[in-house]
Amino acid sequence: MITSPAWKDKKYAVLGLARSGRATVEALLAAGADVLVWDDREEAREPYNGRCAIGDPLEADLTGYAGVVVSPGVPLNTHPIKPHADKFGVPVIGDVELFAQAREHLPPHKVVGITGTNGKSTTTALVHHILKTAGVPTTMGGNIGLPILEQEPLPEGGIYVLELSSYQIDLTYSLDCDVAVLLNITPDHLDRYDGDFAKYAASKARLFEMQTSDHWAVCQAQDWFHGQKVGARAGGGNLEVSDDVFYQSRQYNSNSVEQAEQDQWPTLQGPHNLRNVEAALCVSYILEVPVDEIRKALRGFPGLPHRMERVAEISGVAYVNDSKGTNTAASAPALAAFDNIHWILGGLAKEPGLGECEAELPHVKAAYTIGKAGPDFAALLEGRVPVEQCETLDRAVTAAAAKADAGDTVLLSPACASFDQYTDFEKRGEHFRELVEALV
Repeated sequence: MITSPAWKDKKYAVLGLARSGRATVEALLAAGADVLVWDDREEAREPYNGRCAIGDPLEADLTGYAGVVVSPGVPLNTHPIKPHADKFGVPVIGDVELFAQAREHLPPHKVVGITGTNGKSTTTALVHHILKTAGVPTTMGGNIGLPILEQEPLPEGGIYVLELSSYQIDLTYSLDCDVAVLLNITPDHLDRYDGDFAKYAASKARLFEMQTSDHWAVCQAQDWFHGQKVGARAGGGNLEVSDDVFYQSRQYNSNSVEQAEQDQWPTLQGPHNLRNVEAALCVSYILEVPVDEIRKALRGFPGLPHRMERVAEISGVAYVNDSKGTNTAASAPALAAFDNIHWILGGLAKEPGLGECEAELPHVKAAYTIGKAGPDFAALLEGRVPVEQCETLDRAVTAAAAKADAGDTVLLSPACASFDQYTDFEKRGEHFRELVEALV
């Protein structure tokens, strides 16, 4: 695990004992910290009996504490822990901030931090895969993979690749990424930012504000305005904008990767994945990864589940699981990637209307609505494409399979959160996969 001697004999409270919380407690205890732990679930607290103090930090005197470590799921704008900690002058932090504090005690390394509303996981996994293919010691963490403190330190020359949500950025104050990446910003999670999109965008921009001036910031072209602002705040650091990155990349290597090669990357199809590749290329060139290794990695990238995942082809019909499409901006690129689509959509809507999916309706042959937002989507689509209100995913898959012809694509890309019918988008995608497999 990753620890720091800086935590020794300091007092920390850890609120929430899910996976990252447990990893945090173990790392702090291993470093010799004095830890107070709490979780509303008794079974989560039980393993710490006799190992450290157990108690709700909301009821504790936090005088002298070095920090209250919370899960990114704790809403700082509404949860009482923030004002309670503020009374004692104690920062509310996350495990990524502890990792940032531990960096000076790790073997010399670099950190790539990747944020954005959509595409974070794929881009993070792709950068990690490129580095691994090139033989660079690397691991990924943050909002993907194992909790970062649970992982073993990398040897000298290693590169940590972190997917960072706005929630995680809100909980860190000293993460100076060698390369920081902003993929895009579209309205999402605004309940955490009092409905204010500017606050949400500012949260993402803090990833750049924490950088020192000799480090790199990578911005996608549509976020150039944000890039200009954060570039200035970073003290004149290097700002790489990935607009036409395939052209810009020639400054790094005359044998650079070209956009026309996308048909050789089977798990990276569609215009949205081209944007993800652009960002990953910028990072790879900055880190001086050989172009032949990048090409090999792009061809062999296994992709991530629930993100444009091709589940099966049955009687010439492709079935694609894009359950991670949890808002309209995330689903629009999936619609753009195929023709003759039988679109399964609906769930718990994050915004009204069809948003960016509106422009991609010519790709849709028929639609099948599910979940709480199903009737609203059906009303929006009525008269534009054939629509069936199916309510549940099993009915939608059955209906789409019955009507799809060879050459068509049945696409689950709900443009909605899953919480009305599933615990998370993964469970929704797994159910889709099970239903498709049952068709064989």
